[in-house]
Amino acid sequence: MTSTAATVPPTAAEGITPVSMSRYDTDFQGFSDALGASFKRYGFAVVSDHGLDEAVIQAAIDDAKAFFALPEAVKRAYHQPGTGGARGLTPFGVEAARDAAAVDLKEFWHTGRELPVGHPYRQYMRDNVWPTEIPGFRTHLYGMFEALDALGRKILRAIARSMELGDAFFEDKVELGNSILRMLHYPPVPADAPGVRAGAHEDINVITLLLGAEEAGLQLKDADGQWLDIAPPPGALVVNIGDMLQRLTNHVLPSTTHRVVNPAPERRGFARYSTPFFLHFNPDYVIETLPSTITADNPDRYAGKAIMAEDFLTERLKEIRLL
Repeated sequence: MTSTAATVPPTAAEGITPVSMSRYDTDFQGFSDALGASFKRYGFAVVSDHGLDEAVIQAAIDDAKAFFALPEAVKRAYHQPGTGGARGLTPFGVEAARDAAAVDLKEFWHTGRELPVGHPYRQYMRDNVWPTEIPGFRTHLYGMFEALDALGRKILRAIARSMELGDAFFEDKVELGNSILRMLHYPPVPADAPGVRAGAHEDINVITLLLGAEEAGLQLKDADGQWLDIAPPPGALVVNIGDMLQRLTNHVLPSTTHRVVNPAPERRGFARYSTPFFLHFNPDYVIETLPSTITADNPDRYAGKAIMAEDFLTERLKEIRLL
């Protein structure tokens, strides 16, 4: 029997079944298969029971909120123009989605990997900057960076298993990746705002780990063109595929378009805070289509177009107005 009742399109949160990190040690194959299936279908997955220390998370978020509440002139002292926003503050109204007419309604702070003096990757990775106005800021944010970096590498082992690449495939390719912890602040949105909090875009990197935000707004664009709301339940995080991994896997793992829409009128006066971790390849890793992803039905989309990860990143930073 066919029902004539109107159906409400499911949100991605309803459509994407969370995969519990508790299965990682007890059923790694099952965990990997479930994660891989979600990525192939949506380009996104929801990982529950992530195991991150909530005290570490909250301390970093509290410090970020305290920083964004500082006077504009104080914050601006930590902006480094011409560096692609790699470290420190990127002020409000600078970044824009690729090809967007309006800038995003956000500001953010970047913390990256710390390397010893003389390390060859220091030519690609700038030193972190740390605001002296917030005690504990460095300890808390770098602690969160390290926790998310470790978790991201575990998730990549599962992705490698799901792609039958060998569990350790990504280990030597991301161990010193040019990864970034972004502390995002979306201020209250006036009714006549000229743009949206974050325009439709795809992430540049390998995978992104995103903890739940207090305010709604994140949406992904499904394969049929429909925008789906996505919000992880408490204790979960959203993980999505970035353009670098999409390119490496010949689009077997898709980098899905997503955005952060402006709030409903009754929530316009509330700020939104978000904490994405952008996991990157080592800067000198050459992204070249995996032979196992090339088939008669999926020919090599990047034949003869191998590119070093750092060069790919630079190209994209120019497109989104950070360089």
